[in-house]
Amino acid sequence: MRLLNLLLNVIWLILAGIPMALGYMLAGIICCILIVTIPWGIASFRIANYVLWPFGRTVVQKPGAGVASAVGNVIWIVVAGIWLAIGHLASALALFVTIIGIPLAIAELKIIPVTLTPLGREIVRSDRPFARYGTVTQV
Repeated sequence: MRLLNLLLNVIWLILAGIPMALGYMLAGIICCILIVTIPWGIASFRIANYVLWPFGRTVVQKPGAGVASAVGNVIWIVVAGIWLAIGHLASALALFVTIIGIPLAIAELKIIPVTLTPLGREIVRSDRPFARYGTVTQV
């Protein structure tokens, strides 16, 4: 499975990862320049890292993320989230054209929820998504 993740990540990096990560980096830089929006800038940088190498990682809700995260996500959607989501949709449509791009396009669509609501989420390894919170039991 690790070899498959590596192969998919390398193909992803070339076809979709770098362009989308640059979009997130631009959004993060703009948010950090405006000082008040630094939390959104940090979230944007975190997602840029995820978008560069997504296979083998997943996004989970942070326990305890409350009303402030929800309000922040609404502001993010209006300011930058919708444009980044449109970028993911356009990239997914381009990837769906080729057979090898279909799994990448599906991954592109799976990133859209974190693109729209980045606050109150965390990126973790896929093999143990809730290990940090003690909710995963060993089998």
